Amino acid sequence: MTPEERRVFVRAHRTAVFGYGRAADGPAMSIVYYVMDGDDILVSTMGERAKARAVARDPKVSLCVLDEAWPPTYLQVYCDATIDRDRERTVDLMMRIAGVMADRPLDESIRPLVAEGAAREGRGALRLRPYATFETPPRHVQGEEDVNDALTHWTSASLPWNA
Repeated sequence: MTPEERRVFVRAHRTAVFGYGRAADGPAMSIVYYVMDGDDILVSTMGERAKARAVARDPKVSLCVLDEAWPPTYLQVYCDATIDRDRERTVDLMMRIAGVMADRPLDESIRPLVAEGAAREGRGALRLRPYATFETPPRHVQGEEDVNDALTHWTSASLPWNA
């Protein structure tokens, strides 16, 4: 994929697996909805959730952007993350993500309810700044006829987000 194809893939989807290092044990992952802000990826989370605590401890995270269609494809994006606790930006993000979840923008009349929920839950925005990606072009088998010399696999590699 070219840099523009990677950006288009990330913009065209809405769900991802958010990966981060835990203080103990192995890495953690959780499914998230996200939106784009230029090249940045935004995720809403509660301030007391493990994602926010992990980002405060170590800003290196990964996001495995999922294609919701079968057969599955994905693009892994490595990011530097920061936490934005600005209330208005957090509510803006929550409204946008709710629209992504609903598959349509939601009416502004619910904004006060969203703001109340954001305050009650201590929500903030995670801003992910991509710096690299990892891709493996999928090789799918639909039936016996697909198992042939054209079914190849190769080693994948990380690519800079902008290269």
